[in-house]
Amino acid sequence: MAAPRKYPDELRERAIRLAVDARRDPATRSGALRRVGEQLGINPETLRNWVQQAEIDEGHRPGVTSEEARRIAELERENRELRRANEILRTASAFSASAELDRRLK
Repeated sequence: MAAPRKYPDELRERAIRLAVDARRDPATRSGALRRVGEQLGINPETLRNWVQQAEIDEGHRPGVTSEEARRIAELERENRELRRANEILRTASAFSASAELDRRLK
């Protein structure tokens, strides 16, 4: 289960929109993330990460999109579960074979 988010989605979307708009204008580009972050009470580094991920999700920057990251995490979780199930089956099979051998030897 994911940890609860510190900032609501609406604030996050608004902050990203304001930061991207401020960075488009050459006059306000310098320090835009710091200014927007201070205005909204968001750490500038957090805002920078949000903006970077939004640019990746929109295809403006290379990287793993949020949807791809969710899918990868889901597949890794499924892979762990399958490995665990296989180990249980392997152990049960070895135990069963050992029990069968003991039964035959008696």
